[in-house]
Amino acid sequence: MAEAVSTQRKKIHPHKFTLWVGIGSIIMMFAGLTSAYIVKGSMAGWTTIEMPQLFYYSTAVMLISSFTMQWALKSFKERGMQQYRRLITVTLLLGLGFIAMQIIGFSQLWEAGTKLKGATGAGQFLYVIFGLHAVHVLGGVIALVVIFIKAFSARIRNYNPVPVEVMSTYWHFVDLLWVYLFVFFLFKL
Repeated sequence: MAEAVSTQRKKIHPHKFTLWVGIGSIIMMFAGLTSAYIVKGSMAGWTTIEMPQLFYYSTAVMLISSFTMQWALKSFKERGMQQYRRLITVTLLLGLGFIAMQIIGFSQLWEAGTKLKGATGAGQFLYVIFGLHAVHVLGGVIALVVIFIKAFSARIRNYNPVPVEVMSTYWHFVDLLWVYLFVFFLFKL
């Protein structure tokens, strides 16, 4: 009987397994896109662009949100629900702030003449790669809204940490992905 319980504890939760499969797929997609950028960048006629200053600030916001998400998870596991609610609120606001800064940053790029059509160059890749990242962040923000609502709901009193752990893992992933993409483009643009 003890062996069966030990085996059960070693199994990964299906939601966590699904998340890791999804993360693996996302990593492969972005690896392919950044590899294509490297190959295309060596061709004749390649133009470069300057990264908007706002992307530096949005990177800081994303890193801070990762810390607040981790503290929220820790608070949830310790059943410090007031602290959890505050931290999940801050994480959600930081996620929304990141999205707002990205929209403004891309507006600045557009106004500076970086378009999706025309001469070959880094702008097209920047829009596609950062745009795909934005879609993943938006998905994370939607999930944050769901756990935010659950955190403040008087009807829901479920202390299952799995949804918060899955959200935390995903949020850390999109954070690290942003840092990778930002550094990649910083040195390649």
